[in-house]
Amino acid sequence: MMEIDLDFRPSGYFWPLSLETHLLGTVKGAERQRHIRILREQGRLSELADWLAAESLSDDVRASLGRIHPSLMGGEYLPDLGWSEVEIARISLRSVTGDVISVRATKGKRRIYYRIVDEYKGGTLTEHTRRTSIRPLTLGQLEQFIERAALTLGIIARNLDVGSDLDRLKDFLTASSPFYPELAALYCKRFTEWTEGIQAQRAGEDEEE
Repeated sequence: MMEIDLDFRPSGYFWPLSLETHLLGTVKGAERQRHIRILREQGRLSELADWLAAESLSDDVRASLGRIHPSLMGGEYLPDLGWSEVEIARISLRSVTGDVISVRATKGKRRIYYRIVDEYKGGTLTEHTRRTSIRPLTLGQLEQFIERAALTLGIIARNLDVGSDLDRLKDFLTASSPFYPELAALYCKRFTEWTEGIQAQRAGEDEEE
């Protein structure tokens, strides 16, 4: 299994940023972010439509997207970004409405202030949704912050409890970040470790029977 550098620390979260990083750090919608990545890979970011680049969409546009398919609303109901705030990472769920958990950072005079938000006014999170640091977080610190607030493996476990197939849960939760290139791979690794534990537990139970 590939080694992931948990000590990786980005140089910063704030200006100056590339256009791509700025867009992925401010656009709320998961589907719109996906289109931004596609255009980037094709070298066509200059063709990005204004509504795709907007931080937030109007209520009418969000409702229209929801009528096409509920999953298109994913991320669109996150709280608006605060002044000088940027999204540094997100967890996306393959739920009916494509729910998103967002990790955000704001630059203070001497410290960086972080908060984690969801699309339900904190209803899916614990009380541990805020912290500060002097320097940007390492990848390991970011993971710990997310897990204290969101308990992501618990989300997967609850879906397993209600009958979801273990293999089908592989893509239920994805992590992404314009600042932490290995965040997605880290969460894939954590899921693999978790499933191996579940499979070992099931094998032990079968042997006991």
